[in-house]
Amino acid sequence: MKVLLINGSPKAKGNTAFALEQMAEIFADQGIETEIIHVGNQAIRGCIACGSCYKTGKCAFDDAVNEIAPKFEAADGIIVGSPVYYASANATLIALLDRLFYSTHFDKRMKVGAGVTVARRGGCSATFDELNKYFTISGMPVASSHYWNSIHGGKPGDAQQDAEGIATVRNLAKNMAFLIKSIALGKETYGLPEYDKRQMTNFIR
Repeated sequence: MKVLLINGSPKAKGNTAFALEQMAEIFADQGIETEIIHVGNQAIRGCIACGSCYKTGKCAFDDAVNEIAPKFEAADGIIVGSPVYYASANATLIALLDRLFYSTHFDKRMKVGAGVTVARRGGCSATFDELNKYFTISGMPVASSHYWNSIHGGKPGDAQQDAEGIATVRNLAKNMAFLIKSIALGKETYGLPEYDKRQMTNFIR
């Protein structure tokens, strides 16, 4: 079993990285492999709705999105960590997630997803909601903790003093490990649920 952790902060060793590393420790204790990928410092452009991915099976822009796509497909869960900018996730991370989720056409159902947000003070809950939308549109169960998945710190290293935030992300990892293992057992016994055929409609027909 494997969990992919995406660091959307420009800082490779900042508070977002600290939160993800706390979770990676828990997964290791649970016998779950992890990989942390740092994307927040990369030049990643947004989706241009060209539709090329429906013909080629990958994004037209050959960058971190196409590198992460097969790792996402192979993973049992994904965690997306982001600092908060104007009550929103880092724009580089959002560009990556838009293209990653849109250009990958493999079945994402029952992969477990979780967002983790980091802020000096406010905006965590809005960013948390923003990240969760990628999972909930894809049939992915969303892992939760005993509080919203956030940790606080301004300067790098500050989050190490947030005892409540540390407990929140560590309990999130424990719950996520349980979900991943439970879903694996359920898939062995029952398989994936049958879906009704999707009906693509709009507001004018």
